[in-house]
Amino acid sequence: MTQFDILSQRAEPQTLLQLLDIAFGPGRVTRTAERLREGNRQISDYDRMAVTKTDGALVGAISFWPIAIGETAGLLLGPLAVHPDMQGQGVGLALMQDTLAAIDETRFAFTLLVGDLPYYQKCGFAVAPESIKLPGPVDPQRLLVRGEAKPCAALSGMVRRAPELC
Repeated sequence: MTQFDILSQRAEPQTLLQLLDIAFGPGRVTRTAERLREGNRQISDYDRMAVTKTDGALVGAISFWPIAIGETAGLLLGPLAVHPDMQGQGVGLALMQDTLAAIDETRFAFTLLVGDLPYYQKCGFAVAPESIKLPGPVDPQRLLVRGEAKPCAALSGMVRRAPELC
């Protein structure tokens, strides 16, 4: 039995910022993926948070942002944050499984993230084709994509923010 519940809603902004600071530290805002969130709008349909069953404390959260490569619409997953005290207990995996199952794949052909393949491949992510570029430095082995194999292999170009897709 899990010690947490997944809720289909966005965490309170201040509480979410505290979780992000605990999970990633202040350097998180300098990462390349953050450039795709600046000036963009979260897709609230896919916001999820994990709260403890005992007191409702926020222990995990996931967000998605509209992006595009050329004319192909997609989503940027992240941040996926789990409180250090709850890591290794399935919170992040539960958040991803719940949200990824809800994505309208006719609207968003792919989901992209920067992360560790051994963790994210559990949810169908693979290393992105080298033809996909981000607006800043990123280890190509950590740039991951999820979607139908053939369309993802055909993706090529710079990833851009796409707030018009909200």
